[in-house]
Amino acid sequence: MNEKILIIEDEEDLVKGLKINLLDEGYKVDYSLDGKEGLSKALSEKPDLILLDIMLPGMNGLEICKELRRKNMDIPILMLTAKGEEIDKVIGLEMGADDYISKPFSIRELLARIKAHLRREKRDQKDIPEKIELGHVVLDFSHLKIIKKNKEVYLTFMEAEILKYLISKKGKIVTRNNLLDNVWGYERFPTTRTIDNHILKLRKKIEEDPNHPKHILTVYGGGYRFIRD
Repeated sequence: MNEKILIIEDEEDLVKGLKINLLDEGYKVDYSLDGKEGLSKALSEKPDLILLDIMLPGMNGLEICKELRRKNMDIPILMLTAKGEEIDKVIGLEMGADDYISKPFSIRELLARIKAHLRREKRDQKDIPEKIELGHVVLDFSHLKIIKKNKEVYLTFMEAEILKYLISKKGKIVTRNNLLDNVWGYERFPTTRTIDNHILKLRKKIEEDPNHPKHILTVYGGGYRFIRD
């Protein structure tokens, strides 16, 4: 295992504990206790995954996440949030974070999520083109964006993964459990409601009329189906 994980977190004791456990799992680990330094390391070192706290000195985690996505850094970002920061969690996901876990958390659950994201990052998707035209929109997976009526709309890493999986099924019904197993890769998180919320956001970005979608169709009692034409 050669994957490198960057921890951007200002609680030194937590960083020490995370580093020990991640090294034991065979990961390479670097860390920063400061937001601006963490952003600089993320851009220069290009780790395979980032563990990112929200409340940081110098620059907060939401700003870091937004800046990384603005620079087309598509590596998985897992945000570490204090209990009760529900609004920050939502904003973090909208900024491009792929996942979040609330403190205090189980190290086993954190490791499971890290492995799931890294496994998904490696998944072979050679059959999915970098760019796909859908009438009035162009899906640009290489830059995590959609070009819609000459305007660019950015995708989160998770949104891109959902789209790729739906497209790979060539119009077949994809159940919510299929998405949980193959996109998120673990059972405890998220819920099927989270999947539905991601689908709603994707429709707003892709569809001409999100209330009457032509590409991401709901199969009632079943799940979803992607139609290209």
